[in-house]
Amino acid sequence: MDRSGDREVLQAALEWLEAGDPVVLVTVARTWGSSPRRPGALMAIHADGRFCGSVSGGCVEDDLAQRVMRGEFEQGLPQLETYGVRAEQAQRVGLPCGGSLSLLLETLESPLPLHRLLEQMDAGRRLTRRICLDTGEASLHPADSERDLTFDGHNLCKTFGPRWRLLLIGAGELTRRLAQLALSLDFAVTLCDPRPEYAADPAWQVAGSRFTSQAPAEALAVFRPDQRSAVLALAHTPALDDAVLAGALGSEAFYVGALGSQKSQQARCRRLQRLGISAEQLEGLHGPVGLAIGSRTPAEIAVAIAAALVQERNQVRQTALSDDPAAHV
Repeated sequence: MDRSGDREVLQAALEWLEAGDPVVLVTVARTWGSSPRRPGALMAIHADGRFCGSVSGGCVEDDLAQRVMRGEFEQGLPQLETYGVRAEQAQRVGLPCGGSLSLLLETLESPLPLHRLLEQMDAGRRLTRRICLDTGEASLHPADSERDLTFDGHNLCKTFGPRWRLLLIGAGELTRRLAQLALSLDFAVTLCDPRPEYAADPAWQVAGSRFTSQAPAEALAVFRPDQRSAVLALAHTPALDDAVLAGALGSEAFYVGALGSQKSQQARCRRLQRLGISAEQLEGLHGPVGLAIGSRTPAEIAVAIAAALVQERNQVRQTALSDDPAAHV
């Protein structure tokens, strides 16, 4: 089992702990060279070797699972393990050439701390979980940094909670599939559709997301897009799409997109210009939305859109890191 996303990892760990089984929680603390996962990536390992999450390309996970089954991490303070430094180790666990990573391993015994953390995440709050390597203490604090993780050799601080948000306008099969994908990619998802036939149908209210039947412009005002927000108009109906697109294009949202063909996009841009949107602002409108992968079905289109969101999000992340002097230490 290898599911991605902080929440999935924490939920799996919580379920195992509630069943009375100890869990080893693994966090990528540092990376060097070619590393498949960035610092902050999580993995939870059950005592029987089952695991959720990923810290590398696969072989490190298998090695850690074997070591957990042998009981190597049953007691003691959190500890650091480094993979890939020695040539023989890199060959044994299959790390990418030149890559290495430092992992923090904690043995968890009580479900209560994870239960509190998940409750706060589900309430939309961002928290920092601090692990002191010297004492083993784990504590929760309000997040005061945009960085996903900091580590000074003694304290590892990882941020949890909705760092990226997505507003989807227009219910339907594509929206449902995209919402599911976005949730697995650590977006906090809001679905909006004021049409009664959609608002009254529970099929479109995706578990883990928020559904609102407000008018799209009102939903956008409540959503208040920032630099870590994306807004997608998927209703393919000007009455629903245009007003929210006009508002989103004037916001700090890192991605604004709309469903439709090139011809539909041209007509949409003319309508938005009549609403006062400048040619410069229209350059920020992605349409047709998503990467060009030849998608046809709702599932394929959802993948194309999700890929475009990840691509743009990673560019935002890289820009933020390049502007942060601490990231170069």
